[in-house]
This record gives sequence, structure tokens and C-alpha cells, in this order.
Amino acid sequence: MDVVYGGGRYGSDAVEYLISEKKQFIVIDENPNCLANTKFKLEQGRFVQGGIKELMDILERFEVERLFPTAPIHLSAAILMEKLELEVWFEGINRVLSGIPAKIIVSSGKGSVVVSYNRDKLCKRNCESPDICPVTGILKPCPMYRLLSFAIDDGFVVKSHQVKPGLGALNGKEIHEMLEWAEDRDEIVVATACRCHGVVTALKK
Repeated sequence: MDVVYGGGRYGSDAVEYLISEKKQFIVIDENPNCLANTKFKLEQGRFVQGGIKELMDILERFEVERLFPTAPIHLSAAILMEKLELEVWFEGINRVLSGIPAKIIVSSGKGSVVVSYNRDKLCKRNCESPDICPVTGILKPCPMYRLLSFAIDDGFVVKSHQVKPGLGALNGKEIHEMLEWAEDRDEIVVATACRCHGVVTALKK
């Protein structure tokens, strides 16, 4: 089963894809009138009104194959905060910044840093994420998830897997691996990244 977290425009794109692939899925959104629910008139059991707590319940009760993070939050960090009762580690992000090239930093603050190979322009819609960015024309030195794995070698990087151009999903098994990895740590740095973009968050108990 797949889970779409966020029923807005990107969540609707995910739902359209999952329906076309005849996949079982659940959409989670705090708003029952979100775009995905109103556009596709989701059947009972395919929509859950709620947030991170409801997502954690689904992750514990079901074998989730893919998780589509289509809400404007760092979902991996939010899952860790909910499960392990963590808080944002504001000082920790300074250590993260020292290992990331300034050229790819989009923003930094509130314990997180956002990075991108296309920092200053709008991305092409439904981009296939080729090695040479179609917007900047610059060759990427490596996928962003690999660069972040090097930059935060004591952290955990959750890879966003492209399921089709413009749409990525997290692997459910990797989410559980992240939770196991973080369980006995007092200070945690977690990142989520695809080939082109990423976000890193510092957390602590």
C-alpha cells in the first residue's frame, strides 16, 4: 500500500498516478475538502483526515511500500519528532552548513537548510532530472542525495525515488530504517533528497 501525505496540487498528481497504476493508497490531509479528495471523490478508506499522528498510526499498522511527501514540510524530520519526541536542534544546523557547498544553499533557518542544484530559477514541470539541469545547463557533480550523504556523514539521508517525471516517493522500508537508526541517538541530522534538491534538519532529544 502507498500513502500520499498532503492532498494539494502535488498530492493530486500522486493520486492520479496511483489510480492509473491501479495501486492501493491512502491520502492524509487535515482538510477533508483538499484538492485530491474533491477532485477524485476518494472512496471511504482512501482518505484520512489528520496529520503526522495519523501517518504514524498507518506506518505502524500497515506495510507501506511508498510514501509520497506532497505537503510543504520536511516529512522525514516530522516523523522522527513525533515518534521519538524530538525537538529542533538550532545549533546543530551550523555544523551541517559547514559541510555543504554555499553554491547550492537556497535557505537556512529554524534548524533546517534547503539545497538545490537549481537554486535561483523555477524548475521545469515534470522534469526527468537529467545529469545536466535543463534550466541552468550545468552538469550536476553527483545526485543530491549522494552529496548530502558525504556532507553529513554522521546523519541519515532518505532518498526520494522518482516514480515518474516530477513525482518522487520515499521507500517505506527506508523510513523504518531511519527510525531504528535514530532511536538511541541524542543528536540527529536527517536529510531527504532526490537527484536535484534536498532538505536537512537537525534534531535532538
